[in-house]
Amino acid sequence: MTAPVQALFQPFRLGNLELPTRVVMAPMTRSFSPGGVPNAQVVEYYRRRAAAGVGLIVTEGTTVGHKAANGYPHVPRFYGADALAGWKQVVDAVHAEGGKIVPQLWHVGNVRKLGTEPDASVPGYGPSEKIKDGNVVVHGMTKQDIAEVIAAFAQAARDAQAIGMDGVEIHGAHGYLVDQFFWAGSNQRSDEYGGDLAQRSRFAIELIQAVRAAVGPDFPIIFRFSQWKQQDYTARLVTTAEELGAFLKPLSDAGVDIFHCSTRRFWEPEFEGSDLNLAGWTRQLTGKPTITVGSVGLDGEFLQFMVNTDKVAEPASLENLLERLNKQEFDLVAVGRALLVDPDWAVKVRDNREQDILPFSREALKQLV
Repeated sequence: MTAPVQALFQPFRLGNLELPTRVVMAPMTRSFSPGGVPNAQVVEYYRRRAAAGVGLIVTEGTTVGHKAANGYPHVPRFYGADALAGWKQVVDAVHAEGGKIVPQLWHVGNVRKLGTEPDASVPGYGPSEKIKDGNVVVHGMTKQDIAEVIAAFAQAARDAQAIGMDGVEIHGAHGYLVDQFFWAGSNQRSDEYGGDLAQRSRFAIELIQAVRAAVGPDFPIIFRFSQWKQQDYTARLVTTAEELGAFLKPLSDAGVDIFHCSTRRFWEPEFEGSDLNLAGWTRQLTGKPTITVGSVGLDGEFLQFMVNTDKVAEPASLENLLERLNKQEFDLVAVGRALLVDPDWAVKVRDNREQDILPFSREALKQLV
């Protein structure tokens, strides 16, 4: 193992959270949990990554206990005795291999369509109402709705702590509910949850505060955010470092321990005049540990595989990533598709076996290995 690569395989500690390596498995929706319950196949899927050098697993998005939280078939729930029992098996398997694991707590918001399980009659919920052809396709959330969703996140965090998870990640990125409140386009409210960005952040702040109150001071809270959205890959919530700092400070103060900074390409500078990426700026501005992510270890980004089914992503050099990690631009590295297709990615990198890393194609999404 070369000296630069060693940085990926150093332990990381934050309070009671001790990770054996800096490699994080990024959350990736897999839709292999019929009825919302993780099964033996899901248990083995996560166990294999923990056994092969992944220090922290962030699970695929798991829906909190609100009637409009889900937007897709066969995604796992994080409520109900049956689903929590399934997750407990995942936790035990990951811990037996020396890994750590947190659930990504998720509400899809206005992305949900009528006809989606578990109750087909429930429309999407969002900051603002949307009517199409005379039908309510997005229910504009009342203050009672907001309170219920916040309570659902807090309960999910309690349940995560109770079954032995090592923390929680709140999904505040990619155009889902928490993120929808951040944006003027999707949040046109005139009450205290709308207005300028500081006011539009109130929902996220109150949600983080509720989760913190539910789990106490020592249970790690990760918050995932992004500039880009699934609906707009060029979107920018903030355009300067000063704006980013003003956006992040209230979230940090509310109880975030680690920021998971989602970008499409980790190597791209976030603002002009600096080579720092989003995770680098976030670490510098908040003083909190950060996770970088975005096409790590592959020579093409995810979107290319959604529009070109024949394209294959080959393993790519980690030199730029390792340089940044060694300079402490960020603390942890989340790996998505490379780990999805090759459970042994981390050990192959550690052992200088890059030539053995499997390429990624869209076909890999159809399997759970």
